[in-house]
Amino acid sequence: MTVAPAPPALAAAQLAPAAGPDGAVIEVHDGTRWVPVLPYADLVPGRGVAVLLGAEQVALFRDRAGHLHAVGNRDPFSGAQVISRGLLGSRGATPVVASPMYKQVFDLSTGTCLDEPTAPDGTPARLPVWRVRTTTSGT
Repeated sequence: MTVAPAPPALAAAQLAPAAGPDGAVIEVHDGTRWVPVLPYADLVPGRGVAVLLGAEQVALFRDRAGHLHAVGNRDPFSGAQVISRGLLGSRGATPVVASPMYKQVFDLSTGTCLDEPTAPDGTPARLPVWRVRTTTSGT
C-alpha cells in the first residue's frame, strides 16, 4: 500500500463574505498586515487546511456557502495541531468545527468551545480567531 505524504503547511495564514472570482486570493490579517495565503479556488468547500501565520498554525476553512473562517489549529483539549482536520457544521445558525480528537465543538466566529468552558489545564476553552478575506490582487 502506498501512502501519500501529508501536504506541507503553507507558508503564510472570522468570517469573510462569500466570494471567489477567478484569480481570488485568500488573505489572513496577522495583526499588522494582510498576508496572502493561497488561491481561493484551492480551498475545497467543507474542508480545512493548516497554514502558517508567522510561527502560529492556523486552521483555514471554506464552508459550503463560500464563507471563510480562520482559527487556531491547536486543540486546547489534546494539545495537538488538528483543528484543520475537524468536521464543519452548525449549531443553529452558528458555524462550528468539531475537533477530530475528542469531538469538542468550537464556534468559528468567536473561537469559543460550545461544549466545555475550560480546557484540562484550567484555561478558557477557546481558539484564537483571525480576520480573513479574499482579494483579486493578492496584495
